[in-house]
Amino acid sequence: MTTFLAYTSPAAGHVFPLVPGLLELQRRGHRVHLRTAPDLVDTLRAVGLDAAPVSPDVVRIEPTDYRAETDAARLHSGQVDLIERGRFDGPDLAAAIAETEPDVLLVDSIAYGALSTAQASGLPTALLLPSVLPWPGRGIPPYGLGLKPGRGPLTRVRDGLLWKVVERMFGKAMLPGLNELRAGLGLAPFRSPLDQWSAVDAVIVMTSEPLEYPRTDLPAHFTFVGAQPWDPPSDRPAWLDEPGDPWVLVTCSTDYQGDEDLARVAVEALRDEPVRVLLTLADAYDGAGLTSGGNVRVERFVPHGHVLPECAAVVCHGGFGIVSKAMASGVPSVVVPFGRDQPEIARRVTEAGAGVSLKPKQLSADALRAAVVEARALAPGAQRAAAVLRENGGAGRFAAAALSVAGSQVAGCKP
Repeated sequence: MTTFLAYTSPAAGHVFPLVPGLLELQRRGHRVHLRTAPDLVDTLRAVGLDAAPVSPDVVRIEPTDYRAETDAARLHSGQVDLIERGRFDGPDLAAAIAETEPDVLLVDSIAYGALSTAQASGLPTALLLPSVLPWPGRGIPPYGLGLKPGRGPLTRVRDGLLWKVVERMFGKAMLPGLNELRAGLGLAPFRSPLDQWSAVDAVIVMTSEPLEYPRTDLPAHFTFVGAQPWDPPSDRPAWLDEPGDPWVLVTCSTDYQGDEDLARVAVEALRDEPVRVLLTLADAYDGAGLTSGGNVRVERFVPHGHVLPECAAVVCHGGFGIVSKAMASGVPSVVVPFGRDQPEIARRVTEAGAGVSLKPKQLSADALRAAVVEARALAPGAQRAAAVLRENGGAGRFAAAALSVAGSQVAGCKP
């Protein structure tokens, strides 16, 4: 039996994709401890996980990238916030290690202090990524710009140059603070932001084709385990079974980023269309100023697993959680990426033929209405993408990858 300690950022989008795999590890007879957002602990305990909250100091550092005016400023602000959070999530992981005495650490990709502490601990460690992979490779366009892949020699030159630009941008934002954290633990400084991906025993990427581009030159310690959609158990809302027009789900980020305008414009765009509109606003609920009425229903949160089978389309910000759930359900998406990894995810959706994208500056009622019509016409492509995504996923893949971190002897010890 192996003891795992999983440490996540305090956001639903970073812990929910772990749940199927962690439960599978338990089913195979292993012990699993989980540290995550305090408001999610009871939900996770209810499904059988030994969950505990991260330190209040970790939660206190909230993302402020949405306040920035430019893409570069948003990138810098977001990384600075995560490094500041790392000053607390590192010691928090150290305390959890002392308490649980794990054999293997599973650590969120943006918990920078925790990743540094994991390396200093000497314990076998996997970096967990619930999104698309920001790693260069043959035929892979530079991360974060949402560029279309190409195959010609000019594209290869473009990609090589732009990867260097992206690496410098992330390095400028990350490395000073990150290396300060590492120095405090007696670790050598990183020279590139990509070094964190090589400083762990394994990288477990919770996506796959078609949201991930085909790769031929990955390091051996990278493993794609497929998207792992999961929703907390809940009763199915009775209103979903009322007769009427098909639903369009409009959803804002669960990790607040000031995207209320997406919901406001969606109401204007779709209020007279032959659809019913469900807005799930999460932390944007109080600030959006929207109420139910006509063909619009406003909720703070509804598990999307109930809703997606009834949907004709999804309109979203491009967070990996909702995009992967929509694609796994074969529902076409309109993606309006507000920042973070979302421009890259929006491009993956369009390349898969599973939806369309709009830049936030293009967002208007007329543009969004037309985009929903265009996306709905892509329903066959969304169904094909769903089949590929489901084929490449599953909790068993995650469990196998996690067990491999402890070594082949442990990985073979299944009850």
